[in-house]
Amino acid sequence: MTQTIRFLLDENISRSVRNQLLFHEPGLDVICVGDENALPYGTLDPVILEWIEQMKEHLAQGKHIPGILLLRKRVSMSELIAELLLIWHASEPDEYYDHIRYLPL
Repeated sequence: MTQTIRFLLDENISRSVRNQLLFHEPGLDVICVGDENALPYGTLDPVILEWIEQMKEHLAQGKHIPGILLLRKRVSMSELIAELLLIWHASEPDEYYDHIRYLPL
């Protein structure tokens, strides 16, 4: 079975982003915080930031993460959708393995 890129969107990202992504690519695997089988609503930013920091330490210890994409300030919804679709179409999952990157790339 071929691995595909999957996205988990933070609760502060409009659900319209998921709707637009699925409109353009119905087969895309994208869930949002608050969805069933995702992080619960209300996960505080400090907790998320601590988790990201732990992932950096995790990487420094030779361990692995699937990849984290962080948004730069003032990214428009259309830019975000375009970037995520580009990543989904033009990338392999292992390209982001063990990386923390900012969008837009």
